[in-house]
Amino acid sequence: STLGVGTFGKVKMAEHLLTGQKVAIKIINKRKMEQMNMHEKIRREINILQFLKHPHVIRLYELLDTPTDIFMVMEYVPGGELFDHIVHKLRLREDEARRFFQQILSGVEYCHNCMVTHRDLKPENLLLDSNLHVKIADFGLSNMMRDGEFLKTSCGSPNYASPEVVSGKAYVGPEVDVWSCGVVLYALLCGSLPFDDENVPNLFRKIKHGNFT
Repeated sequence: STLGVGTFGKVKMAEHLLTGQKVAIKIINKRKMEQMNMHEKIRREINILQFLKHPHVIRLYELLDTPTDIFMVMEYVPGGELFDHIVHKLRLREDEARRFFQQILSGVEYCHNCMVTHRDLKPENLLLDSNLHVKIADFGLSNMMRDGEFLKTSCGSPNYASPEVVSGKAYVGPEVDVWSCGVVLYALLCGSLPFDDENVPNLFRKIKHGNFT
């Protein structure tokens, strides 16, 4: 069955014939990937996911590369997005929010210890398994940190972006993830975003000056 359809591929659910284990297979069309100039982004995500192994980070089990498609055999996470969980609950109880947040921090700390910065942490990229355990997903905007080097790429979603990012300043990496985690925690507890404005320049101004709602 098809779990989702994206810009250059689809995600299908499959089952291992011997073990019965369900997996999600992300199928990426190479022609569309090249047309949209997404080759580097996808390769970077694959390279990073291949060595990340943590209970709160989505697992990439296997990679199949054919002349026309890339097949990413990944952990199947049936609980949907944390975003939908927040929308359904409106706001979370403090103990539930704390449990989710501890799991998010555990996964983020592991990534940072592996010199990986995610750069797009938000409830839509935090998936839940059948036991409502968090799995950090979508490493398409992630990057490897190198000692003494700074990043300057503006990444991620504006509402979760840090002051460094919206100001176009150089950053090491972990600090932008830590900021995004703070915004996620606010969303968990309040059911709304601390920085929100339909006008992007106004939104950036609020973030830079710390004017939250």
